[in-house]
Amino acid sequence: MQSIWKGAISFGLVTIPVGLYSATEDKKASFRQLREGDHSPIKYKRVAELDGEEVPYEKIVRGYEFEKGKYVVFTKEELNAIGKALAGTVDVVQFVDQADIDPIYFKKSYYLAPEKGGVKAYSILLNALRDQGKVGVAKVAIREREYLSVVRPEGDVLVLETMWWPDEVREPAFEALEEEVEPSVEELKMAAMIIDNLSADFDPSMWNDASREAVEEMAQAKIAGHEIVAPQSPEPTKVIDLLDALKASVEATKAKKKAG
Repeated sequence: MQSIWKGAISFGLVTIPVGLYSATEDKKASFRQLREGDHSPIKYKRVAELDGEEVPYEKIVRGYEFEKGKYVVFTKEELNAIGKALAGTVDVVQFVDQADIDPIYFKKSYYLAPEKGGVKAYSILLNALRDQGKVGVAKVAIREREYLSVVRPEGDVLVLETMWWPDEVREPAFEALEEEVEPSVEELKMAAMIIDNLSADFDPSMWNDASREAVEEMAQAKIAGHEIVAPQSPEPTKVIDLLDALKASVEATKAKKKAG
């Protein structure tokens, strides 16, 4: 596993040398755009809007649009300087209960692995967080950008979760939510029974990307020259009465729970 950078976790007067590693990878089915007929791959060029001329990568600069069509230009050195103070440092400034942080703030996960000479301090922090049920709120710079983040224990490793800044999380303003509804006691009871029937410990190994598997299976069939048969889509269920649907769901989930 290739590290993104090597630096340190800093909290109080303690510094722990660590490496930062991506904890996830995107495995969605990958497609290339091709020209119909000869299947020639499509390439994209960077062109200037002014004259349509192609622009080589080394001639491209970063522009911040402060008004429509008006820009101020930043050099690579200026952008690097912005995050330089925090570069390579996970600066933990506060410890909070993990339950206090809404998961909507979480963005991307990274592993923090100890470097030589930092294993003991790393282990102390990991175990202290786990014993107290706390996570560290930190600032970190990754690839020229500063992130709000959380350092949390996960088994025997510390995980860094980058987060959205508060002003990046949209308010859920939907007219439909303003409508006043009053669920009946029976409806709430049925919903609770369905939740109970479907409740279980989360097991990641139970889940798979059916759409990716279907693409890969179909691709292999195409390679082998077999006829492709598209999977049948289930007919949508017509729900006439909410209470009837809840009752039917209770029975269905009860049977599923027994079978499980």
